[in-house]
Amino acid sequence: MFDDDEENERINPKELPLYKKGQEIFEVVDQICQLISDDDVHLGEIKRIMYEDAMLLTVKIAGAEGGDLYDIRMEAATIIRKAAMELMIQNHSLEMFGFEHVEYFQIVRDLIEEYRLLFIDWVAGFDPWNYIIDRWGLFNPPGVGPHDPDPDDDIPFDGFDDL
Repeated sequence: MFDDDEENERINPKELPLYKKGQEIFEVVDQICQLISDDDVHLGEIKRIMYEDAMLLTVKIAGAEGGDLYDIRMEAATIIRKAAMELMIQNHSLEMFGFEHVEYFQIVRDLIEEYRLLFIDWVAGFDPWNYIIDRWGLFNPPGVGPHDPDPDDDIPFDGFDDL
């Protein structure tokens, strides 16, 4: 009926190099954020955004691995890319609002570059045959459109009587 072996074969997202690099980025961001005074409203908001972006680098990997469908994985990858890109430029905001330790942020930028290379390999491993059609048209595998007929519609299903 259900193939439990296939589910047991899934890798724990926390074991992925990309996830581990995301954790490393979060730890460095956390160290930098601890240097930001809570008294400064502007820097406090930047700090909140940095934490949020850094957390998404691991949370969305776990979601993508758990969902396993191509469109879910691509959506998570898009959110991860956006978070990484926004985190990459936060040093400008920190500098603009007078954070005195901006030079530490180069460590985050270097780690994000390492993360980007791992990310490319991770996305390349997505199975384009394991999908449901994204009717919004954003996250379909190559060659599948939002108006295509659902391939599962051809499968006859008489309920659970035959089981």
